[in-house]
Amino acid sequence: MTTRREVVQWLAGLPALAAAGRGTKLAERAAAHVAALAGGEAGAPYAPAWFNAHEWSTVRMLVDYIIPRDARSGSATDARVPEFMDFILADADTSDATRTAMRGGLAWLDLACVDHHGATFLRSTDAQRRAVLDLIAWPKKAAPAMSAGVAFFSSVRDFTASGFWSTKMGWDDLRYEGNVARASWDGCPPAALDKLGVSDAIMQRRPSK
Repeated sequence: MTTRREVVQWLAGLPALAAAGRGTKLAERAAAHVAALAGGEAGAPYAPAWFNAHEWSTVRMLVDYIIPRDARSGSATDARVPEFMDFILADADTSDATRTAMRGGLAWLDLACVDHHGATFLRSTDAQRRAVLDLIAWPKKAAPAMSAGVAFFSSVRDFTASGFWSTKMGWDDLRYEGNVARASWDGCPPAALDKLGVSDAIMQRRPSK
């Protein structure tokens, strides 16, 4: 049985978890791994290389609270964000601190749910899960006693976003149009100019030579 002392020690590695999915060659390899999975033939369920069975089920549920399916795009699990995380956490280049932060954070989440509702995150009801997540999702509103949970949730939310928006589903969700040749340029969209508070003439201005 995990103790609170162990969880606090694990959560000391949270800064490493926050950085795990951002701007690294490892993250690029993880994104390529997810793309290959998405392009492959449907077969046996994905077998995680790092998460244990309970953690795998928990993280799959958690990331879908962070990025749920909506009318615009699929959820974090639809984009294979847990697979992205698992690839990074299993990689030899990932620090022990990063792995410890994830494992400790998931353990903290279970302990918090047991404290509040008498059941782990997985066994809690949807309303109960949301109630616990609401306690840690808004740093400025959270109680000091929940600081470890706030740090974990903020970190795993960042990790989830990194995985989601490195996939084709994430690009489509952003309506990203880069890396596409355009036959003509009609200027910056008026809505974007209004938001920036500038005119098209300023946007088209070229530096003097």
